[in-house]
Amino acid sequence: MNLLLYYSNKKINSATVKISGSKSESNRLLILKQFYSNLSLKNISNSDDSKHLTYALNTKKELVDISHAGTAMRFLTAYFSVFDGREVLLTGSERMQNRPIKILVDALRSLDANIEYVDKEGYPPLRIKGKKLTKNKVSINGNVSSQYISALLLIAPSLENGLEIELLGEVTSRPYLEMTLTLLKELEISTTFNGNYIKIEPKKSIENKTIVIESDWSSASYFYSLVALSGVGTTIELSSYRKVSLQGDSCLTDIYKKFGVETEFQENAILLKKTNVISSTVEKSQPLELDLRNAPDIAQTIAVTCFGLGIACNLTGLHTLKIKETDRLVALDAELTKLGADISVTNKSLYLKPSVKINKNCSISTYNDHRMAMAFAPLALKVPITIEDAEVVTKSYTNFWEDLERCF
Repeated sequence: MNLLLYYSNKKINSATVKISGSKSESNRLLILKQFYSNLSLKNISNSDDSKHLTYALNTKKELVDISHAGTAMRFLTAYFSVFDGREVLLTGSERMQNRPIKILVDALRSLDANIEYVDKEGYPPLRIKGKKLTKNKVSINGNVSSQYISALLLIAPSLENGLEIELLGEVTSRPYLEMTLTLLKELEISTTFNGNYIKIEPKKSIENKTIVIESDWSSASYFYSLVALSGVGTTIELSSYRKVSLQGDSCLTDIYKKFGVETEFQENAILLKKTNVISSTVEKSQPLELDLRNAPDIAQTIAVTCFGLGIACNLTGLHTLKIKETDRLVALDAELTKLGADISVTNKSLYLKPSVKINKNCSISTYNDHRMAMAFAPLALKVPITIEDAEVVTKSYTNFWEDLERCF
């Protein structure tokens, strides 16, 4: 489905949007619930990723297909490796079968896990024969996708001897590791995170526990962009959010101040308000410098916001974008260039020069990537654009298009 968007003659109403629970928190807690059945969860993400993960955790079939769900692939690889007596063939979409997983598999094999590559070395599909793992020490690079490390952390309390993890080199995406560790702590699991060393103590059972999952900050980013590209006085209310968040993408509140968007925390919600055309801290002739290694999922949104406002930006710390649903840096380069941007990318950075115009009636390719579709949508405030394969948003945000329309 291709979707034509054009909002430049419309004014944003004072909309209220309810966003479902964080995909990142939901998927971690869904794994933990397998080990602790008396854990109750509320406001679980309704994303395709979380639905695929829920299905995979409940199916008795040998073939487990998680489609495009990258988080599910990483977490399930670890989970099924400790499911004693269960054998599965874990696979996914064509893109998933070209997303590397060798680093995680090597780490699990060093713990004596039984995992085999079915086709191409280093990539899914995987044949996993679950067993009890008694080894309790593993080393893994700290600058890889945090999901590899979180996958190990989530199975650690179920291991007979717990787990000690040595992170080699620089640790990136630290907020996502801290999210996983904080959720473990909420279940009163003993954790240590000291520099490049993590230790998780074993825990067989927990007291009855209910966790209400905070709404997804990555999903909020598109509404931040919408407000940033709109006129002064525009407001949108989003729920349910907390001032103290486990999610690294909550850094949006500080970043979007530079675009004239203020965040007011209310009871269980946030109010976004465009207070000025552009913050005095950003000069259009000077690039906005941001290191997004701890929040790479909002890079596309920020790049599009900068382009729409005519602001130069230099975004770094983006090396993990190469292995997402698509190569997001290459995709941004192609689609922003189509719109008239002067942009250059490397394997870990993006540089955008100030734009002077936005080409109209462009058709934005989404590359099977939900974030490409949603990140470009706010540009419809400036020019008519078409979003190709618009239904791809269901991967993380099922009701995105309905919620977007609610704002007008």
